[in-house]
Amino acid sequence: MPKFAANLSMMFTELPFPDRFAAAADAGFKAVEFLFPYDYPAEQLAEQLRQHGLQQVLFNTAPGDAAAGEWGLAALPGREAEARADIDRALEYALALGCPNVHVMAGVVPAGADPAAYRTAFIDNLRYAADAFAPHGVNVMIEALSPQVKPNYLFSSQHQAAALQAQVDRPNLFIQFDFFHAQLVDGNISGLMQALAGRYGHIQIAGVPDRHEPDSGELNYPWLFEQLDRLGYGGWIGCEYQPRAATDAGLAWVRPYL
Repeated sequence: MPKFAANLSMMFTELPFPDRFAAAADAGFKAVEFLFPYDYPAEQLAEQLRQHGLQQVLFNTAPGDAAAGEWGLAALPGREAEARADIDRALEYALALGCPNVHVMAGVVPAGADPAAYRTAFIDNLRYAADAFAPHGVNVMIEALSPQVKPNYLFSSQHQAAALQAQVDRPNLFIQFDFFHAQLVDGNISGLMQALAGRYGHIQIAGVPDRHEPDSGELNYPWLFEQLDRLGYGGWIGCEYQPRAATDAGLAWVRPYL
């Protein structure tokens, strides 16, 4: 049976962020993920996890200047020192939170820039992250983001993610397989699940195309969950969706799994 993690950046937003841990546990979740931990001391977040019996399963490296359009630094040529400082900081948080997975964010390629230079910078920084994380048992995740959500992100397709993974060539680097982005860009989710089996280490879900609860839209999630079981996927599934209304009111779809 799949294991589900509440995404606290998108769920339970009726509450202040520190209070969302309790809400997730009260709803029956045993694990959480979120975008960024860096606004809070690691000790404070670790205490929330301990107090509520939760496992942290994923977070991202810092986005850079998001207000200026940045969404990660690891692919930005000339920003290697900043990117690696973010990677080092993420490792500190991962160790403090007992988190096995960190998504290393690539970044946006400006119009007219050479994507090859950005890809090279990303590969170099991913190898740095993978080598730094490996002694601690922490995995690096890479995620393709759809242009509808993040225009001009370095890569948008699961096939591009797989090619990057192969070129980086590190055993602790995995694809973060977001079904919402993948359906918008690639389609054929069940085919991708089979073709990439063993290469993705974390999954995220949302209804398509509205990004609400995964109980409506064009993907048959109960069937996809059965296929993941058949393929032997043992990782977590992050609920990275925007509730239609109050979070608790939309949890009927997941309660049978919790």
